[in-house]
Amino acid sequence: MPLKLIDRIGALLRADAHGVVDALEERGLLLRQALREAELELLQKRARVAALTEEEARLRDEHERKQTAVAALDEDVALALAGEKEELARFAVRRLLPERRELENLGTQIEEVATAREKLEQRLEEQQEAFQALRSRARTQLAQASRPAETCDPLAPPDVADEEVELELLRRRGALAGGMA
Repeated sequence: MPLKLIDRIGALLRADAHGVVDALEERGLLLRQALREAELELLQKRARVAALTEEEARLRDEHERKQTAVAALDEDVALALAGEKEELARFAVRRLLPERRELENLGTQIEEVATAREKLEQRLEEQQEAFQALRSRARTQLAQASRPAETCDPLAPPDVADEEVELELLRRRGALAGGMA
């Protein structure tokens, strides 16, 4: 009876080992999945940048409205003081002070949102560049993996992504145009 249990455990381990080997052999699938996840992360960051941009615009609009309201209340205070209406001036000041505080808070919020947006945009740009490089390397890896093993010549030049070819041609065209000018 214990021998059957050991045989079963051995069969399970072999099956797991075969499954692991199969998964390792399917690197292309894993690589494609990693690229999809990286691209999804970039899309989410772009959406977050857009949301921060909209929030900043909304706060700036509200800030402008508050500035107009504060300016009107300042005029009311000045008018009341000019007319020597002390109670009316106090009334206007009571309304003015909270508006000024809200205006200051809005200014602080605008700065915070703008700073967060700028940092996120910078990180997004860096990650976009890293993603482009990763995608290029992944395409090269996938192209090499798709070739049959017997046709792989170690002395043959490595595959070059179409984007790399286009960039090189653009550089050379720019150098020719610059040299002829």
